[in-house]
Amino acid sequence: MRLDDDELADVRSALQRKIERVSGGADGAVPALEPLVEGEEEGESFFILALGGEEYARELEGLTAWVEYLLLPVYGREISAARPWCPDWREHPEAVARLHGLWLAWQSLTDVEAGLTGPAVWHRDHLDHVMAQLRSSDGPFAACTTNAARPAHRLLPSPADLADA
Repeated sequence: MRLDDDELADVRSALQRKIERVSGGADGAVPALEPLVEGEEEGESFFILALGGEEYARELEGLTAWVEYLLLPVYGREISAARPWCPDWREHPEAVARLHGLWLAWQSLTDVEAGLTGPAVWHRDHLDHVMAQLRSSDGPFAACTTNAARPAHRLLPSPADLADA
């Protein structure tokens, strides 16, 4: 999918509005497209699985905005049996973890400090692998939507679930 300049501006604007809403407005403490947990003390993890409570919820809101307003419109591709997707992806811990890592890499590699090749590195080293894992027929969405006309959501049991049984 290729976006023209107007469509890309619309995506940027929608993402900016969502981030402003999440951060409490245009004058909020969180700058646009910056990690929502920036400023953590050194040595603390900002990876979403290491967060809890309100920090987790706030980071998930930022991730959701990025996934829904940038990632999926540009890189979503068609849903099929070979490339399932789940509209309730936030309920899949593996998907949240992989997408959060992808978002963190995107923030780093699309920053001016990453240089002119940063976006290409993000595509090659991060996007392609994560999307292939998430959308594979045996990935976390394997039991979810395989036809856009019939949305579905089902969490598959993990090895931890089997140990608890």
